[in-house]
Amino acid sequence: MPKIKIGGIMQNVNLSKVGVLSVPDRPGVAGAALRALGDVGINVQFIVQVIDLQNHDHIVTCVAREDGAKAVAILEEIKDKLGAQKIIYIPEVAIVSIFGPDFREIPGIAGTMFSALASVGVNILAISTSISTLSCVIRAADVDAAVQALSEAFELP
Repeated sequence: MPKIKIGGIMQNVNLSKVGVLSVPDRPGVAGAALRALGDVGINVQFIVQVIDLQNHDHIVTCVAREDGAKAVAILEEIKDKLGAQKIIYIPEVAIVSIFGPDFREIPGIAGTMFSALASVGVNILAISTSISTLSCVIRAADVDAAVQALSEAFELP
């Protein structure tokens, strides 16, 4: 089977993962959490949100590594107001992304990416997609292995 052609691979290694977990689902939760970070000048570079079977929100973000501890402190301050059960923090993560035109029209991209990462033991901590980009949060220590695996799995320009 021929390799899927992509536009390239991107990486950002200077990040922390911060999450607000098990918040009763209702309007305004994401707004309150993200506004609190923005109000103190913390830029959120990655956001993913899901609702679990108990109807609780889980919001996971990535912020600059230098802002990680501050983000946790801000979210801990509003944890009870949000009704969150836990704030999570992984101080050293990275985002590895593949990009290219028309990803929405090419089947198999996500499966190829995730299988390539798994083949070298890289665990995915969060996933986000757009029309032309597929991004994964991984541990910062795994970036080199992830980029190498993706370089071998896809056809690059």
